[in-house]
Amino acid sequence: MIEVKNEHELQLMRNAGKVTAAVLKKMTETVEPGMSTLDLDVIAEKTIRSFGAVPLFLGYGGFPGSICASINEEVVHGIPKKDRILKSGDIISIDTGAKLDGFCSDAAITLGVGKVSDEAQRLMDVTKKSLYKAIGQVKPGIRLGDIGNAVETYAEQQGMGVVRDYCGHGIGRNMHEEPSIPNFGKKGTGPLLEAGMVLAIEPMITAGTWRVRQLSDGWTVVTRDGSLAAHFEHTVAVTAHGSEIFTAFE
Repeated sequence: MIEVKNEHELQLMRNAGKVTAAVLKKMTETVEPGMSTLDLDVIAEKTIRSFGAVPLFLGYGGFPGSICASINEEVVHGIPKKDRILKSGDIISIDTGAKLDGFCSDAAITLGVGKVSDEAQRLMDVTKKSLYKAIGQVKPGIRLGDIGNAVETYAEQQGMGVVRDYCGHGIGRNMHEEPSIPNFGKKGTGPLLEAGMVLAIEPMITAGTWRVRQLSDGWTVVTRDGSLAAHFEHTVAVTAHGSEIFTAFE
């Protein structure tokens, strides 16, 4: 069952969304060659706690960081490490979340480190646009499948792969709530959306195959063919007349 939040709960989620937005804004201002992914994790945790919030990812299922830091062919769930150093030309996907006053927010961004290739830039642009294509579908009365269809249609038109093994999700008091939100699907299928539902929509797009595998650390997911991957996500509420992004910072 997809939970419908009341106005008070939505306001608490807006507040949590501002925390995660602040973290991603800080990441865009901070990422540079020579930093470690653990450096970024420390900054993210400090930012989250400065709002009186707690890092949503830290300890979740045993995850050791406040961010997932996934570089180049890594799709999601990269573990922040002291010896993982960013270099010019890398792209890094940073996924993070916060819990404040009992409610969660979750968002992700992919950033270029220094000067990146045209291929990498195009992948990031397509992935970001696919997220906003999906958000553009959100309003009361649409079907859940319309969201995934928007991602799949646009990304595949651009010659990109759409990861199928991982998906978005409902969000509220818990990070992962009903429904699961695949980044592919058929228009007009799935549950009807109604005002008060809150969704974490998160396209994961690759420059090659959509097929992925998990590394031996039990967390990091990479493309099977070694192609670049990008990941963008927002926490989005269904409103009476459309949608509201709770984690916007641009």
